[in-house]
Amino acid sequence: MGIDSTATSSNALQSICYKRGSLQLLDQRKLPLETVYLDIHSASGGWFAIRDMVVRGAPAIAIAAALSLAVETFNLEAFQGSPADSASFLVEKLEYLVSSRPTAVNLSDAATKLKEVVLKASSTFSEAKDVFQAYIEAAEIMLEDDVASNKAIGFYGASSIQSQLKDVNNLSILTHCNTGSLATAGYGTALGVIRALHEQGILEHAYCTETRPFNQGSRLTAFELVHEKIPATLIADSAAAALMKAGRVHGVIVGADRVAANGDTANKIGTYSLALCAKHHNIPFYVAAPLTSIDLSLSSGDDIVIEERSPKELLNSRGGLGEQVAASGISVWNPAFDVTPADLIAGIITEKGVITKAGKEAFDIKGFAQRAASV
Repeated sequence: MGIDSTATSSNALQSICYKRGSLQLLDQRKLPLETVYLDIHSASGGWFAIRDMVVRGAPAIAIAAALSLAVETFNLEAFQGSPADSASFLVEKLEYLVSSRPTAVNLSDAATKLKEVVLKASSTFSEAKDVFQAYIEAAEIMLEDDVASNKAIGFYGASSIQSQLKDVNNLSILTHCNTGSLATAGYGTALGVIRALHEQGILEHAYCTETRPFNQGSRLTAFELVHEKIPATLIADSAAAALMKAGRVHGVIVGADRVAANGDTANKIGTYSLALCAKHHNIPFYVAAPLTSIDLSLSSGDDIVIEERSPKELLNSRGGLGEQVAASGISVWNPAFDVTPADLIAGIITEKGVITKAGKEAFDIKGFAQRAASV
């Protein structure tokens, strides 16, 4: 029958609208002034949508990639080949999709899991169409699971922050980049925690950074906060330290595109600066991310590959889409992410609970992941 992601009673924004055989992605490059959905018909369409930032946010990237191939698969003309041929077709497409944004581990994690489904199906079924059907159903389950995961992150994060900041009656939380419904299949990670705090009536104010140079904070997070009627204020990235010094921030919550085995996290450029500022002002700094963002193959953040983006994002206005604003001939360094060391992080909020140091000097990421997998 298939999943219908548009059939929801939530008032949250949706970056992904899916029905079996049809996928639309909200073009986030045009927000907040225009709301335009693009039809995605194939894995190639998904690849370009991810690379060109039509869709962004580690969880949303993974789901969009999986569903773009599901749509192409559903709408294939008569496929001439064996189950092994169909599996090879899908595996090749998944590997291609992973190349669109290399830093977000959720994408490679989703591709790995979907490859396992495909290879198992190819050895089980006698017809190619059944392998394709198995892939489509697995991709749709990922869409469902992401929403449930985000709501659990919101619950655990809100509970943990309330416990740590129990002496604060009305919380003010600062966040960076965009980690809400627009960055996921729905609800959000770090912004999901803020949403949960607001729903419980204990959030007084949210602050969001503009998040230069692509302005995900001013264009997207501010848009979500206004849409959800959460009291909020937009600040320049460079104003965060002054805001903390003024005593107007009680906690910082950000997302993550990848978490190394020691707890170092890669997130949108500027996150590391916020963590340093929070440490100096004795403000708890949290990372909210699903378990799929954890990469136990990396011993530390030093091993995380940092994507560098087009110089145009700095040279031109509107994240590279507008007129030139910088001097011609100037060189540009434009990393999309930076790495925050684990010792600056108070806790990593996941859908299975909050990873803390529990009096130790370091996170036990591997142990937590193993326990979570056994539940």
